[in-house]
Amino acid sequence: MSPWEKLLEGPHARGHVVQLYDKSDPHSLAANVSRYLGEGLRRGEGALVVATPEHRDLFWRELEKSGSAILPAVESGQLAFLDARTTLSRCMNGSQPDWIAFESVVGAAIGRAWPRDGHTGLRAYGEMVALLWKSGQLAAAIRLEQLWNRLLAQSSFSLYCSYEIDVFSKEFHPRPIDAILRTHTHLVPAQLESDLEAALHRAIDDVLGPCAENAKAHNGARRHRYWALMPAAEAIVLGLREHFPAQADDILARARRHCLQ
Repeated sequence: MSPWEKLLEGPHARGHVVQLYDKSDPHSLAANVSRYLGEGLRRGEGALVVATPEHRDLFWRELEKSGSAILPAVESGQLAFLDARTTLSRCMNGSQPDWIAFESVVGAAIGRAWPRDGHTGLRAYGEMVALLWKSGQLAAAIRLEQLWNRLLAQSSFSLYCSYEIDVFSKEFHPRPIDAILRTHTHLVPAQLESDLEAALHRAIDDVLGPCAENAKAHNGARRHRYWALMPAAEAIVLGLREHFPAQADDILARARRHCLQ
């Protein structure tokens, strides 16, 4: 089992995990979220899911496929679903999320979903931040992440967020992504058992030739101390975007092809 699989099955109390995924592959998100939620349900933990109807249905099917008894969990209150768009609208004050509204809506939902025995934990999943990011409300998305962190500090649940950001795209660059990486504890890969790092090294060799070894060493070391812990492959991509901008698109296009071979 990879370290990322272990993390999703046994997340840290107050841990704040984020996944970036390609919109053409929502099933990678569903597989990871169902692992995270399903293991929590198996352990008797509560679960709160704040998702769009499309993702809620995907998660439900994936959880059922993995053997989780979803309907009994919902009926008992162990598992609760909230609509992401409706919940987000209730947490906003003008163009920004509001702490008092957030606490009264999301904090109350966390309280209702918490197991009554008080000995087991709770896992939450949320994608309200993704809706804000997708609509160009970047400051509001980061503000909402900060409110989640404030709620986490008051309790001991774990949180899983997601953004529709393809790591091969120019959107995954240190400048626009820095604030996201600063507000999370871990960035998990879309594919838990991925050969992306090997594909990147092969593509760097293809494009940079004699300079490849220096580039690999430089990119692999590029991790900001305030950023979320992340796989080496994602750190390499960020390093390429920042330090080899002229070659990055070619390298990443080749790496994507290598992954598909």
